[in-house]
Amino acid sequence: MRESSACWDTVSGALAGLGLEGPCQVHIAPTLLCLDDRAHQVFMGFDDWSSVARHLGRRHSLETQVWIEGEEGAEKVTLGCLTPDLRPGWVVLPALETEFGGGLQSLVEVVDRLLAPGGCPWDQAQTHDTLKRHLIEEAYELIEAIESCDSDRLIEELGDVLLQPVMHAQIAAKAGQWDIEAVARAVTLKLVRRHPHVFGSVEANDADEVLRNWDEIKRQEKGGGRNSALDGVPRSMPALSRAFEVSKRAARLGFEWHDLDGVWTKLAEEEKELWAAVEKGTGVPEELGDLLFTIVNIARWLKVDPEEALRRMVDRFQERFETMESLADRPLKDLNLDDWDELWTKAKAAQTRSQ
Repeated sequence: MRESSACWDTVSGALAGLGLEGPCQVHIAPTLLCLDDRAHQVFMGFDDWSSVARHLGRRHSLETQVWIEGEEGAEKVTLGCLTPDLRPGWVVLPALETEFGGGLQSLVEVVDRLLAPGGCPWDQAQTHDTLKRHLIEEAYELIEAIESCDSDRLIEELGDVLLQPVMHAQIAAKAGQWDIEAVARAVTLKLVRRHPHVFGSVEANDADEVLRNWDEIKRQEKGGGRNSALDGVPRSMPALSRAFEVSKRAARLGFEWHDLDGVWTKLAEEEKELWAAVEKGTGVPEELGDLLFTIVNIARWLKVDPEEALRRMVDRFQERFETMESLADRPLKDLNLDDWDELWTKAKAAQTRSQ
């Protein structure tokens, strides 16, 4: 209690000496709190002040001025001056004049305002069910941003995806159920439970062993009452992704070929069965599905995500097809087979030059 009182006296004295009033956040080493720009930020007891600079630098420029307790009293320095060899008694970043504090908590506050009386009619009309398609759309846009290697676009799309769980949580909170804190708490506890090789005494020598431990812990958490090791793979997933996940789970339990040659042999077998079904005129969808699932297993053996591989192939095809449209001197539907082949070759060559 005495230490807490002395700490608060130091903080109060520092802020009063700087003429700063209002709320503050106190970061005592080694803890760094989530920043609220509306409060004065006070840092104390750090041996390496560059960690404080990095923490603040995620939101502020290194040219931002902060107050430090120097040998001759308080003085102003830039954030970039907080180096490991600096030894101030405390560092203070004054509060900003802003309506929202920034960061995750501000996102929650904005969503709460949108859902509150006088907020946004569209947001207020949303339910868990109506938001489903938006989550799917945002996830696909995020994938495109990742593949674009555009950092600004990635930040934007990650924000759009992050908005989705916050919306779901605060809709529930508005109904008196649970909020985003409950969601964060649940996933934090789950991560700790399912990583005993990090937070406990269990050893895991490779990623495969981590996944096996994860599956076993998950089974125990569910009371050991799951009917199948494949339970939990969402049926609403895209079929190719679902097939890949089901295949991985089965293989982790030992339902697996001895080597890749065995999968190739299975592919040839499924190809023959598909041809036989085509000739008979029955069972074609089933045999085609078997062939596709075998290809998914080949992808797993080659450590290739089949969903991503097919998506990239379709992107290449679309780009080449659009190039063909631009090169053609008449509508594509009016071309003969030789014209198609010539245009396809030109489009493919143009795509190769652009890569």
